Formats: sequence, C-alpha cells, structure tokens
Amino acid sequence: MTKPAPTAKDKDLLQLLQANARAPVAELARKLGLSRTTVQDRLRRLEEQGVIAGYGLRLAKAAEAGLSAWVSVSVEARQQLAVAKALSHMQGIELLQAVSGKVDFVALVTAPTAGEMDQVLDAITLLPGVTAIETAVILSTKLDRRTLPS
Repeated sequence: MTKPAPTAKDKDLLQLLQANARAPVAELARKLGLSRTTVQDRLRRLEEQGVIAGYGLRLAKAAEAGLSAWVSVSVEARQQLAVAKALSHMQGIELLQAVSGKVDFVALVTAPTAGEMDQVLDAITLLPGVTAIETAVILSTKLDRRTLPS
C-alpha cells in the first residue's frame, strides 16, 4: 500500500519543525491556522508514516569542537564491501555514503584536532583496496536542513 504524500499543510508543518523542533503544538497550530488537535493528529500521522523519523538536538557553534571534512574515497573494483565495512568501524567517521561518479564513497569525518584528523585520513588511505582519497575541510555551514537519520 502506498503512503499518501504529505499535503501542503503537512509541508508547512515540517518546515516549521525544521526551524524549531521544540515549538509548542499551540504555536504551530496558530502559525498554520489549524486547531491544536489537528496539528497533533498530523504530527502523529507523519511520525507513523516515517516522514518524521525523530526530533533532535543541534549544538550551537560554540559547542561544536574540532574539524569536519568531506572525504571522497576511490576503491579498487570489487573491494567496495570490504572497504565500506572497515570505514564503518573507524572512529571519526560520522556518515558514509556510496555515491555514483568518479569516487565510490563520500564520508563525513570529524576529529577534535588537525593532528587527529590527519591520523584518520592516513588510516583511510592505508585500507586495503583504497586507491585514492580527496579531502575538503568544512570551513562553515551556510545551511543545514537535514533531519536526524533514522
């Protein structure tokens, strides 16, 4: 059975929650021109459908420590599974995604210091099957609309 697509009001509700996931239901209802009960029902339905996977915490810039970098990883043919498994167990890798294109994986790597970031990058390079990596250190975040992964 196909899940119904979120309505325009659902999308407005999701946008408000992305801006402030702690907003009281009464405030959301007022901004949407809906009753509290209707908003609560919509939230429950969106949660049950898996549209809302959870509510999370974002740290202020002052609370963020260290460095983050996107690391593109190229892998020998037929080594993707072994490399993905090794990367998934590596400390400092926050997110690992298989991608199409010139590289096989993109990883979000975090480390408290530049020296520790260098150690993680060296460890990735030394994995059997890894042919090359390219690193882009994150200088600042201009926009982040992601929700917490489920």
